[in-house]
Amino acid sequence: MSEVKVNKISPRSGTTVTLGDSGDTFTVPSGVTLSLPAASIPNADLQGSGQITINGTAVALGGSITLVTETRPTFTSITPNVVENTQTTCVIAGSNFVSVPLVTAINSSTGARVSADEVAFNSAAQITVKFTLPVDGTYLLYIENPDGNAIQTSAVLTVSDAPAWQTSAGSLGSFGAGASFGTINLVATNSVSMAKASGTFPGGMTLNSGGSGTSTLTGTESGATANTTYTFTIRATDAEGQTADREFTITIIVGAGGSMGFN
Repeated sequence: MSEVKVNKISPRSGTTVTLGDSGDTFTVPSGVTLSLPAASIPNADLQGSGQITINGTAVALGGSITLVTETRPTFTSITPNVVENTQTTCVIAGSNFVSVPLVTAINSSTGARVSADEVAFNSAAQITVKFTLPVDGTYLLYIENPDGNAIQTSAVLTVSDAPAWQTSAGSLGSFGAGASFGTINLVATNSVSMAKASGTFPGGMTLNSGGSGTSTLTGTESGATANTTYTFTIRATDAEGQTADREFTITIIVGAGGSMGFN
């Protein structure tokens, strides 16, 4: 076998270089790098009886194939995105949903997976799910269409206990006109703030919103000219924006001769 070693073979200007004759075989040894032009090679330049495989389909050299693309679902939002431990209905918005997807909540800290109690297909852009998530925390969502295409979100759902009132509803006491209210404590577990949601305070009363579950009512009564019972609702809010309302009353007695407060 003859062997010729060269660094470069160049055709004479305007001519074509032919390597071998019909029936000849060129072998590229293992470990040799064969460099092709950086530009794409047109199908018409790929000739011969060989073939390549694309996504499991054999394609002849110089041939073509139409690839079937898969469509994955997308996620836009979940409403509400803060829920309690009891079963809650949420609406998930997105696209490319197919009836009926599998929906799973994944605890972002532990990886524990909880399947939705129910999933209702509303449209390709919306599904409605019912979750019962007993463990507080943040959750990712895994949404899988029947064809296996799926998406996993970041932590988009928070499970948290709403504020729980410890102060009983109803009367907070009776006070004489012009008397000090002292300090009336309002306690709701998990609350970070409180505000008057409706109703009227006695004149001179101020709500001092506390961030550790306790707020206070203080001040000195002013303005009452007749015995009056004031009714108002206090709304406790937690760090996730969940709220709990409770209604209270305070009675002002004119001519009582000082404070008659009791709690």
